[in-house]
Amino acid sequence: MIARIAIIAAACAILSVSEAQATGLMTCQSGDQSGWKSEQILTDKIKSEGWQVQRIKIDGGCYEVYGTTPEGDRVEAYFHPVTLEKLLVSRRGEILFRKAS
Repeated sequence: MIARIAIIAAACAILSVSEAQATGLMTCQSGDQSGWKSEQILTDKIKSEGWQVQRIKIDGGCYEVYGTTPEGDRVEAYFHPVTLEKLLVSRRGEILFRKAS
């Protein structure tokens, strides 16, 4: 029983560390998620700009979008979850757009 609890505790610790670390190309100082705009609002916004959206996930405190740009490029793009500002767009390791800091 104690061994099982130790294994569960270790697994929880590993998961909490991995979720906190960004795996992608960008991080956002975005505050608490209660202040974020919804994924649906982002989807509607970028679709109206001509994007096709395959998937949205959270990475590094940003919205990470997998989709196709209006120009037809299949990309990974990062948007700030509060402002929905486009921060970075990349394709197969090549940076196509990066917001100036």
